[in-house]
Formats: sequence, C-alpha cells, structure tokens
Amino acid sequence: MTFLQTTVDPNVVINVNDSIKAATSNLIQQVKEDPDTFMHDLLQSAIDFGLKLLAAIAIYVIGAWLIKRVKIWLGKVFAKRKTEATLSTFITSLVSITLTVLLIVITIGTLGINTTSLAALLAAGGMAIGMALSGTVSNFAGGLMILVFKPFKAGDFISAQGFSGTVKEVSIVNTKIITPDNRVIIIPNGALSNGNIDNYSAKPIRRLDIEIDLAYDTDAQKCIQAILDILKSDERILDAKTKGAADPMAVLSAMKESTITFLARVWVHSADYWPVKFDLNKAIFTELPKQGFHFEYPHVNVTINK
Repeated sequence: MTFLQTTVDPNVVINVNDSIKAATSNLIQQVKEDPDTFMHDLLQSAIDFGLKLLAAIAIYVIGAWLIKRVKIWLGKVFAKRKTEATLSTFITSLVSITLTVLLIVITIGTLGINTTSLAALLAAGGMAIGMALSGTVSNFAGGLMILVFKPFKAGDFISAQGFSGTVKEVSIVNTKIITPDNRVIIIPNGALSNGNIDNYSAKPIRRLDIEIDLAYDTDAQKCIQAILDILKSDERILDAKTKGAADPMAVLSAMKESTITFLARVWVHSADYWPVKFDLNKAIFTELPKQGFHFEYPHVNVTINK
C-alpha cells in the first residue's frame, strides 16, 4: 500500500507567522499612539456591523414570511385545480427550498460577506449530486411526466413492464401496483414513463369478446340466436342506449381446420369486465350443450384409400 506524503515548506509557515505578528504589532502600536481614534473606529465598525445584522435579520424574517405565504397560495391553487397530491406536494417543496436557499444567500450578502464563492460551491455540489444520482434523476423526471400528463392514477388497473395490477400509489420516483394475487410491485418511474402502459380503467366502459369453437355440423343461425339469448339475459351487459356502447352481437367469425368459431361481443362497465366474462363463460359452457350444440376441439380426420 502506498501512502501519499506531503511536505510543508518551512518558509511558508514562517511567512504566515511573520504576517500575524506584524498585524498584531501594528494594532498594538495604533492603540498606544491614538487610543481615541482606535476606539472610535472600533465603535463605528461595531455600529456598521450591527446595522447590517439588523438588516439581515429583517430581510430573513420578511423573506421567511413571504415564503410561507407563497406555500399557502400554492396550496390553495392546487386544491382549486384538484391537482394530484404528490405533484402539488413536490412542487410546493421545490419552490420552498429554492426560495429558502435564495433568501439565505441574500441574507449572507447583506452582512457584507462575498457570496460568489458560496454560489459556486452550491452549483458544484448540485452537479456532483446530480451525477451521483443519475438513475434517481431519471426516475424523478419520469415521475414528473406521469404526474403532469396522468396516463393513470391511483385505483386504475394497468399493465406495464410485464406486470398487471391496480395502482396503489404514485410517488415522485416510483409507482406501486397491487397484482390480482396481492403482490406489491414497485416500478421505477423512469422505466414506466418510457414504456408502454395499458390502462384498463381509463374509460368507463369496455368491450368484451368471447370466442366459442363448435363442430362443423352446427346450425349457425340457431347457435347465434342461442348465444344472443344468453348475452341478453345478463343485466350487466350494456346496449346502444349507453354512450359509446353497442347492442350485444354474435356472429360466425371464422372457419378453422376442425372447428367453426362463433364470436360473442358485448359492452360492459369497466368494473364489471372480469365478473361478466367469467359468468358468460360458465353460462355458454352450461347452456349450449343443453340445446344440442357441441364444443369441438382441434382434431384431424384421416381417410385411408385402398
């Protein structure tokens, strides 16, 4: 292991000591020669500093009061516009911190202290922190995008980054979702804002399609009517009277190698999507065979010619 060794020039130390001694000697000499002038200058300096200190205190008190009023005003504006709580809290905190730092710099400058070095130090520190937290900054920016453009909100059921679930919480750096099997998934907002988001709750109604494979000897018209009867028997299914919806529909949609496929299409409220789907599957599976319609599975008929 190699240690970095540094040496101090003795001449530098001697020069500093000499400077201190010279300043002290000059001060003592001034007191001896003209004590009245020295006390007058000292008193004047004390008065000047006292006035600067009072001005700095006044500026800080008034500035702190103004910052508090700005925070209250922002809170009222966000409440009036019903802004997302996370976004309003973040913006309020950011404005408060920025104004507080500016107030401190102004207060220090009022005391006669050079604030140029302090500003440069703050800028360098901010740059160093930004470089060290590049990933966090990306998530932070993604969180801002989500909170501003609102592709989803708490309570929505979404699918993103390979996970599906109900949004539990949207923070400034990540989003928590609860999966249907009650797992908590935390997704960084940077990846979330740059990826595809499927929001199942964005619209009040959704379309539900169910495919039914039956044998080729099925009477298509009777089967379509039987499916429509099943669809119309569920009161949760919407019709054309609902804005954006349409009447229940059943059609012969495809003819495959070993089956024919019927399509049942309905519109439901988003909250009823899964319950209606499960109940329709059960009703179709139970009722169609009772009316002589048989489900078919993929198969191949082989004919041997002698």
